[in-house]
Amino acid sequence: MRMRRTNKLLIEPPASATGDIAFNLIVFFLVCASVQPDAGRKQTIPSSETVQDQKQEETNVEVLLTRDTVALDGDFVAMGQFLPRLQAKLAGKTSPDDRVVVFKEKPDTPYSRYINVMRLIDEAGGVIVFQIEEEREVMIP
Repeated sequence: MRMRRTNKLLIEPPASATGDIAFNLIVFFLVCASVQPDAGRKQTIPSSETVQDQKQEETNVEVLLTRDTVALDGDFVAMGQFLPRLQAKLAGKTSPDDRVVVFKEKPDTPYSRYINVMRLIDEAGGVIVFQIEEEREVMIP
């Protein structure tokens, strides 16, 4: 025959353990959320000034990178000839302001191609500046 249990006790965890659990959770989240700086290529991003010096804009070398081609000042160049032609354009320019290379790329450009061209610009001694297209709203009175 079965006996019925008449004693129904509510079991609670000890109150002293809640502090330990909270401390362990805090330590766990601090360790998991530690911020490490991303490793990569150091880049200087230009400010978004609307007024540009016209003289400096004319002397800057412009590189346009697409999926299949590289253009240097509007002329399409083979990858083997890119570095010598860029070095020739930057020859005689000593100040970093004169050695600016405006870098444009299309969204479908492969990352490996992008990094390879960036490395070649660095080897030539160019200072890379990225050109990002901005949308501007023009108000006509």
